[in-house]
Amino acid sequence: MKLWRSPAARIGASVAIATGLYGVSFGALSVASGLDFWQTQVLSLLLFSGGSQFAFVGVLAGGGAAGAALGSAALLGIRNAVYGMQLNALLQPKGWLRFGSAHITIDESMATASAQTDPAEQKRAFWVTGVGIFLLWNVFTALGALLGGAIGDPKVWGLDGAAVAAFLGLLWPRLKAREPVAIAVACAVVTVVVIPFVPPGVPVLVAAVVAAVWGLLGVGAADEGLEPDVEPPHRSPAHGRLPDEGRMP
Repeated sequence: MKLWRSPAARIGASVAIATGLYGVSFGALSVASGLDFWQTQVLSLLLFSGGSQFAFVGVLAGGGAAGAALGSAALLGIRNAVYGMQLNALLQPKGWLRFGSAHITIDESMATASAQTDPAEQKRAFWVTGVGIFLLWNVFTALGALLGGAIGDPKVWGLDGAAVAAFLGLLWPRLKAREPVAIAVACAVVTVVVIPFVPPGVPVLVAAVVAAVWGLLGVGAADEGLEPDVEPPHRSPAHGRLPDEGRMP
């Protein structure tokens, strides 16, 4: 097929497989946090943002209220709105495709699309990555939820804290510059301080306020931020494109 002769489509497919498989972890951790199979599946179908989903179940696992969990997930989802504005200008989807493209705008689809220089390749990379991850993420979320429901009491296995650990595992490798690390440390300290005085889930929102105030005050250099979950391949400086782009191996 012509589509699979595209380097961008092949990259998108590989990213989709690697990312989609991780859905099994979310499914298991979601059930361990107290959600049932269908609640877990709805989260992956409608929210469909890995970091936000792990934040949501992480707050619930810590005993937080649903409102605090939603607030934490929404804060992390803001970045997808920024991606959406960029991708709308890049891909210019029309009609019902605008709604579909909005739903699959995530770190991975953004990274693979923006790594391409040819407009047709940008579209192939975005759609193959986004649709592929959406399908596989939901399939493996269901599998993880079924497996998670069969293990019994999550506290026996130490899984009551696993959602928080998984979220930290996603976040920490993305802190490459000094300022994001400083913000993360400051937020962590504030969170630890307020935990004894506020309900579960609220410390996360307090930490978000600290980060927002930090940004508004312009503390430190603001030229670098969180790294994307998937780094786009390096382009050839001489030609402005991927070294093997446009030709078959």
